[in-house]
Amino acid sequence: MRIKEALMIAGLLMWGSGAALAQINVESKTPRATAKEVYFYGYPAVEMYKTLYAQAVDKGGPNYKAPFNTIGNTASVFTPQDTAIITPNSDTPYSFAWLDLRAEPIVLTLPAIEDNRYYSVQLIDLYTHNLGYLGTRTTGNKGGKFLIAGPGWKGVKPEGVDQVIRTETNIVYALYRTQLFDEQDLNRVKEIQASYAVQPLQAFAGQPAVPTRTVEWPKPIEGMSDSPALIRYLNFLLGFAPTDPSETTLMKRFAQIGVGPGLPFDEAKLSKAQAEIINEGFADGKAEFATFKKTKVDTHQIDSGSFFGTRKHLKNNYLYRYAGANMGIFGNSKNEAMYMGYFVDAAGKPADASINKYTVHFIKGGLPPAGAFWSLTMYDAKSKLLIDNPLNRYLINSQMLNSLKPGKDGGITLYVQHDSPGKDLESNWLPAPNGPFFGVLRIYMPKPEALNGHWKLPPLTSAQ
Repeated sequence: MRIKEALMIAGLLMWGSGAALAQINVESKTPRATAKEVYFYGYPAVEMYKTLYAQAVDKGGPNYKAPFNTIGNTASVFTPQDTAIITPNSDTPYSFAWLDLRAEPIVLTLPAIEDNRYYSVQLIDLYTHNLGYLGTRTTGNKGGKFLIAGPGWKGVKPEGVDQVIRTETNIVYALYRTQLFDEQDLNRVKEIQASYAVQPLQAFAGQPAVPTRTVEWPKPIEGMSDSPALIRYLNFLLGFAPTDPSETTLMKRFAQIGVGPGLPFDEAKLSKAQAEIINEGFADGKAEFATFKKTKVDTHQIDSGSFFGTRKHLKNNYLYRYAGANMGIFGNSKNEAMYMGYFVDAAGKPADASINKYTVHFIKGGLPPAGAFWSLTMYDAKSKLLIDNPLNRYLINSQMLNSLKPGKDGGITLYVQHDSPGKDLESNWLPAPNGPFFGVLRIYMPKPEALNGHWKLPPLTSAQ
């Protein structure tokens, strides 16, 4: 046993600012191992907080959308200049609503839309669980009124509300997606977005809204998700998230290194030994994830559907929840959308357009089986953002099929490379950066053959 860990077990090290002596039971996991657990557990919430702060708190910031309990609409698709969300899709203009449920529930109103258009509201709690969905797949395209209630609400479904959805955290992210067919369709998307409504329950009933206690939202800092500062932000966020019964023992163990709802923690006051243990635990987590990604994710042995969903679906698998947040936070649950990544080529080598040119070939009748639509989007491997390119093309999707040139076999070949494949093939060109990249194939409302694995993702094949 390392000397500093033995000291901690003896309760000789102080954790955080003003925290009690850490009493580590000799039968418990070591502080370093607990720090690794904390890293997996806390990273998704802290990453989520960056978006919360940018969109709902930082009014002077470039990514601000709307205050809490108010909807903000983006009447355009994402471009490389949008940096608040990594791996965004550019098929569906977004609407955003951060819901503060501490004082009272919030009612979301959806309009009726065309039967052939996809829309959805993804409801995400502070742990990044997808707690529920509204829209095409779940509630249809006829619209409706839906009440989102926090853990402390004891009421019953009010008159005029179609459904009550309960959440285990007092902060919820409502992320709207409205399908855009083409540039000429943008005005219709704006009309739909203007019909989305977000109201506190009392306001919905024609009464004054219940006042909400003011919160001092801590400003994000660089490296907050990968350094001991993660614990400070996590402790703040846990104040909005009552401990789930399944995590009571876990939280007791976490408390031994200063983690818990509202516990004071100041990373600047850690001793050198304390900071080292936390950093080593976090590094262990990063190393485990890197191996997991290389051996399980990149090889498609485990798909993204394992990483996004309810607490019941994830079964408190914190590595999986971390993987989802790390590779594409706010990803959809599998029944809503499937995500398949092109991180390596057919030979298992990392995708890099400065070295190779690539193709993806869909055989005749072998396009992605989508109940709504599919899309293949290109991202820079380092920033995880969209790519500037001369065509301003960030994806190829099912709405573009009429403009794609089929091959002699009747199939479709996409050219994934940095330079143009030539004017005659440019319709099928998905521009890549001059360096490492990855692509994400999204299948919205996947059909059974996609869900059961009968349909296979065609490989990314090097042309050199």
